[in-house]
Amino acid sequence: MWKKYSMPQADTAERLQKVLAAAGVGSRRACEDLIFRRRVTVNGRVAKLGDKVDPNTAEILVDGQRVITDTKLVYIALNKPRGVVTSLDDEKGRSELADFLGQFGQRLYHVGRLDADSEGLLLITNDGDLTNKLTHPRYGITKTYLAEVINGPLARTVGRNLLSGVELEDGPAKVDAFKLVGALGKTAQVELVLHEGRTHIVRRLMEAVGHPVTRLIRTSVGPVKLGDLRPGGFRHLSNAEIAALFKAAGDEPRESADPDDELA
Repeated sequence: MWKKYSMPQADTAERLQKVLAAAGVGSRRACEDLIFRRRVTVNGRVAKLGDKVDPNTAEILVDGQRVITDTKLVYIALNKPRGVVTSLDDEKGRSELADFLGQFGQRLYHVGRLDADSEGLLLITNDGDLTNKLTHPRYGITKTYLAEVINGPLARTVGRNLLSGVELEDGPAKVDAFKLVGALGKTAQVELVLHEGRTHIVRRLMEAVGHPVTRLIRTSVGPVKLGDLRPGGFRHLSNAEIAALFKAAGDEPRESADPDDELA
């Protein structure tokens, strides 16, 4: 939940246009124009010229999009390599996320998980509010996967079955979208979009339709895409990506989602 609004303390309050400019929204003059045109809200109320805010606590929106002004908050997209466990303290001594994040010098958390044999996009942040929203089952944030499967070629019924629902040992499950990307002999590449959060859900779904997964890559989480990040590489999310994540997390909740985010 967002923090309740309180008047900023004198020693931390800054002019709103200065805070917006520092966050990369635009020049101070451009930010003043946004405020004048009533396109900026602070903690739920329309801002006005002359307002001062605490950039560390204020919830600021421009045209309904969240603007991150707290410079202590970190938002990272990481391409988790295969063989790395989604852990910051693995008791078995395996390669872990901490090996890639030590340079930041602060405690960061992964949003959701990927099993050691899976690879691809992981979001890393120290923003507890956003993490809770993105992993809460009520909101069902979609995730896209590219899977290499065997026992091809795939029959047309595979996609239809996955879209209509497949019975698993812990109940029925289905995908939001399915596409055959390519095929070579008995191997095929497929793209799946899901909002389900059950453990190993992608692997179990493909196993259930007769096409076990040999490689699995998560290519997007909500509006954030993996892009051309190399394995082990990371980048800071843009202001637009962060705003899009908050928007996705603030949408009306989906009716079906699982409380445990998946180990794909």
